[in-house]
Amino acid sequence: MAEEKRHTAASADDTSNPIRKETGIAHFFAASRYSLQGFLRLYEESAFRHELLAFGAGLVLLWLIGASFSEVVTYLVLMLLLFAVEALNTAIEELVDRVSPEISTVGRNAKDLGSFAVFCLLVANAGFFAYTVFF
Repeated sequence: MAEEKRHTAASADDTSNPIRKETGIAHFFAASRYSLQGFLRLYEESAFRHELLAFGAGLVLLWLIGASFSEVVTYLVLMLLLFAVEALNTAIEELVDRVSPEISTVGRNAKDLGSFAVFCLLVANAGFFAYTVFF
């Protein structure tokens, strides 16, 4: 009986739950809105703004040197991966700051690992770009 009450309380028709799960086409628009909000939050980070500038400059340079379509697509994929990892790194930093506002070894390690993931993709992007431009 108690389990049945829990299921009833957690149902989608429960008006006491302030978070409403969208379905159908409304879900698509809600997901798009969440992604835009994430982009706007990430845009507040100076590292992401620098990466966006590098992305634009890189596209221009690839166009100027006459890069092939596959080289441009590879660059786009690498940059999108960089943006995704930067977003995850920012999410990790926000969660660590919220859960553990005091300085801790675990929090520092989590932030450092996220930063290292971003660094790895920066190196991969730089290596690919250098190879494309100079070879």
